Amino acid sequence: MNANTYAIITERILSLLNQGVCPWRRPWSQLNISPQNFASGRGYQGINFLLLSALGFEVPVFMTYKQVEERKGRIRTGSKGFPVVYWSMFDTGETDAKGKARKVPMLRFYTVFNASQIEGIQFPEVPKRSGAEFMPSEAAESVVALWPDGPRILHGMARASYAVKEDEIQMPSRDSFDTPAEYYGTLFHEMAHATGAPKRLNRAFGKRYGDDLYSREELVAEMTSAFLCAHCGLDNDVIQNQAAYVANWIKALKAEPKLVIVAASQAQNAANLILGIVPEDVAAQPAEATA
Repeated sequence: MNANTYAIITERILSLLNQGVCPWRRPWSQLNISPQNFASGRGYQGINFLLLSALGFEVPVFMTYKQVEERKGRIRTGSKGFPVVYWSMFDTGETDAKGKARKVPMLRFYTVFNASQIEGIQFPEVPKRSGAEFMPSEAAESVVALWPDGPRILHGMARASYAVKEDEIQMPSRDSFDTPAEYYGTLFHEMAHATGAPKRLNRAFGKRYGDDLYSREELVAEMTSAFLCAHCGLDNDVIQNQAAYVANWIKALKAEPKLVIVAASQAQNAANLILGIVPEDVAAQPAEATA
């Protein structure tokens, strides 16, 4: 992809921004159920409900190792379980005034695994948005697979995100998106965030939703996603969705004049990194290609 493509996509985004902001919608679906044990069918309560909900899995059903083993399933290699706490009565070895054994409550825990970490067992499926089977894009899959320093990508989560510390992208399942274009557009957005990690391009991410650095990073990620979508020949409707998202951040930053230009430059660097294009490759192109 040459610099002309970047210019075309940037111009398209700016044009859409000037037309106003459309409501943003999350392009994936998830099961509308609370965390529960798959074997017993019972929902988790109290602190367990909060802890397991906060994990953000797309299908919030869990099982113990023993329950998985009993059903001839297996835990995926490298999976880490999650603690579930419960109260158990502990015999102190003493007796009370009536001669009865004195017992006290003691907090204990056991470990459970999410459905996405388990193989060989059929779990509830997240409904497909379009009802059609997911058809991978060869070009997009190549971009993802050939990033030499790319982060780990996990599927089956309730939302799309990038964890800097773990250098890990979390994504909903592919079939939960309306179209492959929306899936790859979302994945490219998170890959763009990953380029900003300290060991890569070292961008400042911001500390909270809505602050200036956070808003700038979102703009960079959306533009990077647009560039990569264009490189893969994905549907332009994705870019319209991206532009609507970008518009919200530009409004939040009160339309800072140089923001789009700076973000586009950073997005080009991010896309180059993912695609394996080094600065010398760009500089060596004909003058008309970098205008």
